Amino acid sequence: MRTESHERSLILLKPDSVQRGLVGEILSRFERKGLKIIGMKMVWPSKELAAKHYDQPESAMITLGERTIAAYKEKGIEDKRKPIEIAKDIQKKLVTYLATGPVIALVIEGAHAIAHVRKIRGATNPLAADVGTITADYTIDSYFISDADERAIRNLVHASGTVEEAEAEIKLWFSSNELFDYDLAIEKILYDKAWEATRDELVKGK
Repeated sequence: MRTESHERSLILLKPDSVQRGLVGEILSRFERKGLKIIGMKMVWPSKELAAKHYDQPESAMITLGERTIAAYKEKGIEDKRKPIEIAKDIQKKLVTYLATGPVIALVIEGAHAIAHVRKIRGATNPLAADVGTITADYTIDSYFISDADERAIRNLVHASGTVEEAEAEIKLWFSSNELFDYDLAIEKILYDKAWEATRDELVKGK
């Protein structure tokens, strides 16, 4: 059962999620929301796959570098490298992090799935994440710690940021025959207009 607002999102439960035994806990948060898992598998990403996942156009890389420079300035740190150099360094760290061990890759579907998943996941920096989100509740890492250690921040979960990003990421991680179209029992309650008439119909039928 689909609405015009239905979307798909790629979620990666990163190596730290798997190693810390948080897979079931994290999955349950998406399921309790009413989102539907239509594909799921365990993958130990090669560095080639991880690099493709984090590949971005040069313009996006420059923006990432510029944001990082601005964040450093707020902390009183001056980085004289060019934005693209900083972005490439960040990308290298992310690739190493993702390829560290097995991940759980899944595709989730539902109305406004992109926004709902991102809200449940929380901010990428756990210090900035709202209490109740995955990154706020399950990790104490921060950019202060990861930058000092010269590594990627260990924030447990990747979630697609846009519909376009999700489409590209899903194609990278899943083939079409690994995604399943089926109905959940709760979808009638979530989406079916006729569900509200069910009680009246039952009463009339007595």
